[in-house]
Order: sequence, then structure tokens, then C-alpha cells
Amino acid sequence: MPSSDQDDDHHDEGSPLFRGSGGADDDRHSSRRRSSTSGASSAVGEVPVSQSLIKAASNVCFSFFVFAVLAVTVVAVTYQPPDPWFQSSAAITTSLSRVLPNSTFLQPDDSLLPTGEDFASPSAAPGAAAAAQRDAADDQAAAVPALGTAATNGTCDPDAPLNCSDPRVLAAVRAFNAKAFFRKSIVFLSYEAPVPATKPGQCDVAWRFRNRREKSWRRYRDYRRFELTAGEGCALDIVKVGKFRSGKNAARPPRRKGPKRPQVAAPPVDAEINDTIPVVGSEAEFRRGKYLYYMRGGDHCKSMNQFIWSFLCGLGEAKYLNRTFVMDLNMCLSGAHTEDGKDVNGKDFRFYFDFEHLKESVPLVEEGDFLKDWHRWDKKKGPGRMTVRKVPTYKVTPMQLKRDKSNIIWRQFDGKEPENYWYRVCEGRAAKVIQRPWYAIWKSKRLMNIVTEIAGRMDWDYDGLHVIRGWKAQNKKMYPNLDADTSPDAIVSKVTKLIKEWRNLYIATNEPFYYYFDKLRSHYHVHLLDDYKELWSNTSEWYNETTSITGGKPVPFDAYMKVIVDTEVFYRSKAKVETFNNLTRDCKDGINTCNL
Repeated sequence: MPSSDQDDDHHDEGSPLFRGSGGADDDRHSSRRRSSTSGASSAVGEVPVSQSLIKAASNVCFSFFVFAVLAVTVVAVTYQPPDPWFQSSAAITTSLSRVLPNSTFLQPDDSLLPTGEDFASPSAAPGAAAAAQRDAADDQAAAVPALGTAATNGTCDPDAPLNCSDPRVLAAVRAFNAKAFFRKSIVFLSYEAPVPATKPGQCDVAWRFRNRREKSWRRYRDYRRFELTAGEGCALDIVKVGKFRSGKNAARPPRRKGPKRPQVAAPPVDAEINDTIPVVGSEAEFRRGKYLYYMRGGDHCKSMNQFIWSFLCGLGEAKYLNRTFVMDLNMCLSGAHTEDGKDVNGKDFRFYFDFEHLKESVPLVEEGDFLKDWHRWDKKKGPGRMTVRKVPTYKVTPMQLKRDKSNIIWRQFDGKEPENYWYRVCEGRAAKVIQRPWYAIWKSKRLMNIVTEIAGRMDWDYDGLHVIRGWKAQNKKMYPNLDADTSPDAIVSKVTKLIKEWRNLYIATNEPFYYYFDKLRSHYHVHLLDDYKELWSNTSEWYNETTSITGGKPVPFDAYMKVIVDTEVFYRSKAKVETFNNLTRDCKDGINTCNL
């Protein structure tokens, strides 16, 4: 039997008593042959454990790799980038969509509502590439001295009267500006020909510039008065320079409308502002158009936060539907943004926002002209009549209207609040489809011109202090430390540790008492918004610009305009001291919200 044979074999191999016998040797050779045959067959049929483990690990890794590829593919196909563009908009989305149970926005914050120019890179804005190339060309032209700036073989006459058309004047101004504004975030784009000033030896020079701290591609103008004298060789030296926009002779003359009447010389206006209302050229063009018309809803007279959030929802739906948005320029300023707390109707969108940039960014028409054209050109009955789709509720989603062929989609918001808010259209599933065009909203260039002038008067070399008080300082329950932390003594104690003394210090604040910061005047050159009231007085450029919109009716410089100017000047400062980051221990949104 096999078992006995194996036992014998093991016995023979293990016992020294039988090693010399021939039979034992034969049995031993036979046993070795059987053992080698058995080992060979087992080697063919079995895989080493190490190889099995490696193969199993490789299979697991490959499975994970396939799963990861599938996951990335699904995310890439379904992902909708947040507004605006690829920057994280969690903060602004949280603040704007934070609503009470009845969908009414919370009391607005004391800080300024951000717009597209605040958090968008210039490359993301429409037309930014062309603007960048244009600015680069202007920068290069400004850096190269004008032809003929060098002395012509040293034949100049140092005693000759100054001729402002001499190329050496512009060369001296360029060299002076390059040195004086080297560290002040100013980019000089182009210069205009110098013109004579009021006295011999003086020239007025105008130029265009932009601020590196701004993410929009706006251009501004400055014109200053320079006093020059002959220097070494044939060069000209600048001995005196006027303040921001002091070279009045280089300013553009104001536009005049109507018959000429003897008037006091008006200040110059920004000729580059073009916020005229776009009109439809012909009946055929009007009929070919596709429009999205939002009837006024419950957002009227709500806070500016809610207005912009809702307005951008309408623009986003119009873009999604590939339609022209019908826009009402008439706004109502909420009492949350007025000094007396009362709503003010009849405000124009162009007072607060850049309508020129808006109409260049998205297709739109003004509501009044649209309704006139509609009634004038749509009198036919039967075939040829413009088709209208009335949408009575926000619950009809943009996706359901995507294939609608009507000339006009008319959203009506006749329900009760909160059913009649525009932004309800972009809630739910529509939030994954509608992209709010934040890039289309910029602040009014008229207000930004005031910002530029205030910063220019400080030669763009100042630090900023932002002090929020108002209703927050009075609310001891939500802000227990704010009032004490922003007292005059506490401010002096903290600011002097953060900002060097005797710097220009601009204070942006909602504190109504002008002399509240007088203790800082012993350490700094203090500037407040009220120090520049002449910039919006009835003799100002801003006044002339706004009355041209209203047909001559004066426009009050309201509290929200002051917030825009105040905050934007602060943004352009060098060192910045903020209320909730530097002055107080309280959280910006109240107790226990610092980590939200």
C-alpha cells in the first residue's frame, strides 16, 4: 500500500542501519523519483503567495483608478461654477441669500455691497483682453520719451520764454510723474499735449491713468499745473506742481445743450460717460427681437442687497433664454439706505451703477421705450401679431421656458410677498442653471470720479480707518463690546500702534458726529468724507452730470452714495485698519458668528 511504502522509505532514509544495502538504495532512488514528480506537478498547478498578493493589489488599485476617472468625469459634466466666475462666492451668496422665514432679507450690513469689479479678475471681464493690450501699448508709449525731447545739438536758449508745445515740457512731466507716483499704484496710460497756463513759465498737462488697486478697466483723467524752469543743458526742471485737477486749462470744456445763455463757468464733465438709453432702430428690428419682461414686484423699495440679487436673477434668466432683458431704470431707495429711514422713489439706476458698462455686457432695452414701441408697432390682429407668453408665477422655471418661441415672455409678479420677489425665479433647480452675470454690474463712474478726486487730493498716499458704529454699536445684545472698542480713546490707543503718526488718514465711517475723531488729529492728518462736500455741490461735475439725466432737477447726494464713495476711498488706502478685524473683539454679524 502507498502508506506503507512511504513509511518504509522514510524509515530507510532515516535509519543508519540500512544505508549499505542495495535494496535500500533502490527504494531510495524510487522514492526520490516519486518525490520529484510530485513537486513538479505541484509547481505547475500552484502560484506563489507573493505573486497572488501583488496581483490582487494591482486589481484593487486599477478599480480605484477607474472609479476616480468616472467620478471626475461626472463632476466635470455636471459642475456649475459659482457666481461670479471661478472665484468662491460663498461669502456674498451667504450674505445675500440669508433670509427670514418670510423670505425678507435681513437688515442690510453697514458695509458696501460688492459688485463685479470687486472680486473679478480683469481677464474674466468682457473685453478685458483688448483693454489689456491697449493699456500695455499706452504704458509703453508713456514710458518712451517723446520724439525731440533731447536737446537739438545744445542749441536751446535758457533765457527764452517757455513754450508749452516744446516736447521737453511733456518729457519733464512724464519723468516727474514716473518718479512721484512710482509707489502709488498709478499706471499712466496716455498724455495730452500741454497747454499754456495763466502765468508765464507754467503749463497745464492732462493725462489718463488707471489704479492698479481696481480690478475693472476704467480710465480716469487728471490735469495739473506745472511750473518749469531751465535746468542743466537743455533740460527743463519742474519746480512746482499743482494738486489733483489743478490745471484747469487742460480740462475739457463742458458739453452745452440748447441756446447759449450767460452762466457761471461750469466745471468740466467726463466726456467718456455714455449712458444714453439704447433704442430699437426699426419696426422690423423690434419684431425680430426676443424679450424677457419682468413686471415690477415686491423687490421694489427693498434693500440694495435684495434689489441687486433679484436684478441679477432676471439678467441671468435672460442670458439663459438668449433674450433681451426689459429693464426699468426707475429705482426706489430703501429707507435702510436713507438718513431719515424713509423709502425714496424716483431714483435712477444710473445714479448708483455704471449703465454704460451694463448695456455693453448684456443685451437690454429700457422699459418705457419698449412699451411705447410695443403699442406703436403691434397694432395688427391675426397673423403677424407679436406673440406673448404670460408667466403668472415664479414656479414656472427657466428650463420650462427654454424652447418657448414667443416674442415676449412676460413674467408677472402680482402675488403677495414673498411670492412676488424676482429672485424666487432662480431658486430650487433653477439655481443650478442660472448664472448671475456679476461682471455686468459696476459702480457708477460719476461716483468713482469723486473717489478718484478724493484719493488724488491726498496724492494716493494715505492710510485708511473703517469705523462701523450706527445701530450695531447700540445693539449691546449682539455687539456687547463694539461701542466701547470704538470710543475715541480706544481708537487712538489701537490705531497709533498700527499706523505711523502724521500720515494722511482717511476715516470711512457711519458715525454722524463729525468731531468724533478729533483726538486722532493730534497724531494724523485726518480726512473725512464731509471734508469734500464741494465735490457734489451744485457747482460740481457730479451735479452737472446727474442733472443732465433728470432734465435739470437737482439730485440729492443720499446716504447710499456716501457709503459707496466712503468705502471705495478706504479700499484704495495703503495700510488698512478695520473695525471687526482690528478694533473690536465682536464678530461682524453678532455673537457667535466669527467662524461662519
